[in-house]
Amino acid sequence: MSMLRKDLSRPGYLLALSAVIFSYFVVTLGAYTRLVDAGLGCPDWPFCYGHLWAPLTDEAISLANQAWPEFPVDHSIIWPEMLHRYVAVILGLMVLALWWVTWRHRNVPGQPLKLPIAIGIIICIQAAFGAWTVTLKLWPQVVTAHLLGGFLTATLLWLLTLRLSGWQPGLRWVNTRYMSMTLGLITMAALIIQIALGGWTSATYSALACPDFPTCQGYWFPPFDYARGFDIFKAIGPNYLGGKLDGEARAAVHHVHRVGALVVTLLMLVLAWRVHRAGLQSLAKLLVGTLAVQVALGIINVYFALPLWAATAHNGVALVLLMVMTTILYRMYRELSYDQ
Repeated sequence: MSMLRKDLSRPGYLLALSAVIFSYFVVTLGAYTRLVDAGLGCPDWPFCYGHLWAPLTDEAISLANQAWPEFPVDHSIIWPEMLHRYVAVILGLMVLALWWVTWRHRNVPGQPLKLPIAIGIIICIQAAFGAWTVTLKLWPQVVTAHLLGGFLTATLLWLLTLRLSGWQPGLRWVNTRYMSMTLGLITMAALIIQIALGGWTSATYSALACPDFPTCQGYWFPPFDYARGFDIFKAIGPNYLGGKLDGEARAAVHHVHRVGALVVTLLMLVLAWRVHRAGLQSLAKLLVGTLAVQVALGIINVYFALPLWAATAHNGVALVLLMVMTTILYRMYRELSYDQ
């Protein structure tokens, strides 16, 4: 893989790279917040029981419990929720600064302008989904959309970093005959669908519906209720903490996520082989290695009943896979355009 040359990097590169790292932390912290059932650690938004952080004195806690009797104050789940909110605010400020830097240097050849604006708009939409996640009491549709929005934000920040890096095609020999944008785009689409399925699995609390692997509840095809499992018109109003689906519906969600994992694995292996033959060996090895870690984490989550570290890492590695795929598509697009 060609080395990035600092002398070719455009204004905003280091800030964009910092935002990528910070966005990864935001997404991972969001996953941790869901996994420790802290999504409703604060029943209001943007404050927490009316406070900037949390009610701390006995009097404040008593008043908070009276105002929100359904959600008694529990500091063990308040801190991850509020930390997630505040780091998301910091990320928003970083994106704002990134937009200002790129706009200020808009006359620099090749300086991207539309992408920072798009990221800023997505950040604003994410803030709305963050509020709805709380006010709609973890409505699965909103929780899944919020997760996808976080992944999209981080991935677009990574794409912006690649564009600002100054990398140029043609710096080393590649065999574009083995590059297939069609295969790459299909694989990327399958990965995005799989991440959405993972978000739905988490939002509906279906991760433990199949406690064995590769079978589910001791059967290859136990009773599944796909209609209820993927009912996207669930009522607004109930508290969805812990989930509302029955066992058969949760098993259906879990099973589809497993099938999706198999499809994505096969597509990525074929893509990695093509990328390797094209001369991008480092990217091919990175894709296969990251995929192997992700599959292993998925199996660990099943066998060991969703250990917190593995479940959190499963979300984080999914984002890494998305970034690796973005890098591969970016490299292929630039090399194919250069070759023409």
